[in-house]
Amino acid sequence: MLFHILACAVCCFVLSRTVAEAIRDNVPFYALLCEHLPGGRSCNLLVGYSAVYRVCFGTACFYLGQAAFLVNVTSSTSFRALLHNGFWFLKLLILVGLWAAAFFIPDQRFIYVWHLVGVCGGFVFILVQLVLITAFAHTWNKNWLTGASKDKRWCLAVLLATLGFYTAASTAYAFLYKFYTHPGGCALNKGLLAFNGSLCLLLSFISITPCVRLRPSSSGLLQASIISCYIIYLTFSALSSRPPEKVQYQGQNLTICFPTIGKDGLQTEDALVAVLGAGVMYACVLFACNEASLLAETFGPLWMIKVYSVEFQVGSFWSCGLVFGAGALGPVLGSSRSSMGQDESDHVVYSYSAFHFGFFLASLYVMMTLTNWFSYESAELEATFTHGSWSTFWVKVASGWACVLLYLWLLLAPLCLPDSQPTERYIRRRRRRRRELHRVSTAV
Repeated sequence: MLFHILACAVCCFVLSRTVAEAIRDNVPFYALLCEHLPGGRSCNLLVGYSAVYRVCFGTACFYLGQAAFLVNVTSSTSFRALLHNGFWFLKLLILVGLWAAAFFIPDQRFIYVWHLVGVCGGFVFILVQLVLITAFAHTWNKNWLTGASKDKRWCLAVLLATLGFYTAASTAYAFLYKFYTHPGGCALNKGLLAFNGSLCLLLSFISITPCVRLRPSSSGLLQASIISCYIIYLTFSALSSRPPEKVQYQGQNLTICFPTIGKDGLQTEDALVAVLGAGVMYACVLFACNEASLLAETFGPLWMIKVYSVEFQVGSFWSCGLVFGAGALGPVLGSSRSSMGQDESDHVVYSYSAFHFGFFLASLYVMMTLTNWFSYESAELEATFTHGSWSTFWVKVASGWACVLLYLWLLLAPLCLPDSQPTERYIRRRRRRRRELHRVSTAV
């Protein structure tokens, strides 16, 4: 995880226009180094989008190689697990070596091909995030309502959490309308805010309709409030990533649809928006990578499909401290969750391979986000989270709408499924099979 944070910091460093100018002016032997690189004397590949692509290429290879090496690791005492749990300095040297080697790759076809790989990997990672967020909201709601049926004090917790999420979503919505719209324009922003706000109201209404509450019976406003917050965040991310508009308003030529308003009444940039957008984005990245590795160990490679099928039938298996295991899977996975950080000689808590593969996809997603997806040639760090590009804007908008569709499917699909019993036996059978395989490998 720390290596990925370091890689993201390096990407931001080389993408910054200010840093690029400082490197050209102050780094010794800069011109001499450029002569020995494929970019020639112009040396554009040392900074800007080309440098980000190459750093992320080295990072992606670093994590993909570890993911392949750690497939089917069942014990932390095995030889391959030592690579995951140690050799930190050696791995740092390998990562830096991969970064350096990437700068010697000829530029003719590399950027184009790696861009296509990045687009595919970035969209896959977005899908992973959406699946995890929607299932997480459903699980949280199901567990707390299960607790409320046994202890009425949980009803207060459900009520306060629901009000908290709806208050946060409503406040954020008001701020977005205030700072990302203008009387002289921003019609697209106004339309998107109105449409996404209507979707949040629709989801809330559907989640409490009698036909939906029958199956699953735990559907309610808590999960709708969580999804509403996430949709509002994606709306904020989209609005802060679109190019500004230039209009004539009250006899003045204005650049509008910026996030803040200066003292003179004109809209100006705010670095806080960039920091907030980058921080929330990377928090979602870390959440997705960690939770995906936990679910992959429980359900196997097809966890993205199986996690929904189990959610239709049983309670929680999530590890987050806010979601207490009160359903049928709580006793099954509770012991493994509590063993986090303890001895894993018998069985690993999470999939080492899936953990690194998640960061492989995250490297591609971060690369595409920082370089404005399909408008990478004009990418600069100072404008990525405030001005962005239309391609970035529509990717974020499509992500929000895809989240709505996934959540609606999670609500409505059980209406079309036959009754079935909880699949606790499936989880126990899978864990027993893994232990048997581990005993066989140890005996050999």
